[in-house]
Amino acid sequence: MNRHSKAAEAVAATGPRPVVVLGVCGSIAAHKAVDLTSQLTKAGFEVHVVLTASAQKFVTAIPFRTLSRQPVLTDLWVEENWKPGHIKLADVADLLLVAPATANLIAKMALGLADDALSCVALALNPKARVMVAPAMNGHMWTHPATRHNVELLEGRGVEFVGPGTGLLSCGYEGQGRLAPVETILARVQHLLSRETPRPPAK
Repeated sequence: MNRHSKAAEAVAATGPRPVVVLGVCGSIAAHKAVDLTSQLTKAGFEVHVVLTASAQKFVTAIPFRTLSRQPVLTDLWVEENWKPGHIKLADVADLLLVAPATANLIAKMALGLADDALSCVALALNPKARVMVAPAMNGHMWTHPATRHNVELLEGRGVEFVGPGTGLLSCGYEGQGRLAPVETILARVQHLLSRETPRPPAK
């Protein structure tokens, strides 16, 4: 039995599969979210993917739909029935995971802006759901005072950040801004959604 099977059995043993809503923003790192979707699904999570318009410049919905075995939300105005798709996902999510997350999306979350499917999911998220953000951006964007302020605001609300890592960035700079490794993000999700992990108090 491989490690994914063991992880999936461990998740299944705790009850219904936890629901992870994976938000994917426009970044060269968006292709890594395909592997993340696969790994989360293999680990026993029910994964629903939301792609921003910018993300769709880098990846399509097809691999996410195939690997998650779930529809992919790509537009705010897509409705399967009377309940809008973004509200449905916000209601059922155990975790909203944004990976990769851009500076723009982090700012939207901090300010409570909701002008697309992903930011609407974030704002309408049920109060029991956890939130995890894995940033990926230019190093200057990450260290800009506005981004640092937005990150502090979100951390104060209980949002967990994974990364970013340091290395050669797609923009040509060397520095902090790389998406955390998929294995690291997966491990953090597994820990966060374990039944033994309490929710940290809001600051």
